[in-house]
Amino acid sequence: MPSTTQTIDIQVHDRKVLDERLDAAVRCLQEAAILTGTHGIMVTRNRPGSYTATLSDKVPFGMTREIIL
Repeated sequence: MPSTTQTIDIQVHDRKVLDERLDAAVRCLQEAAILTGTHGIMVTRNRPGSYTATLSDKVPFGMTREIIL
């Protein structure tokens, strides 16, 4: 499990809403990442309609990675 400093949970039932919320979460985390300069962003699909976006020291700064569980 990646070490994290900030996490945003996203629960949706509609694809359009999903895209909007994922974009907003990534923008928010990008702002936080700039403050540390050491973390990237990991977006995890936990199950359909359930996602977690988090700052992770396992992802290089300036990068966003996606995984599906």
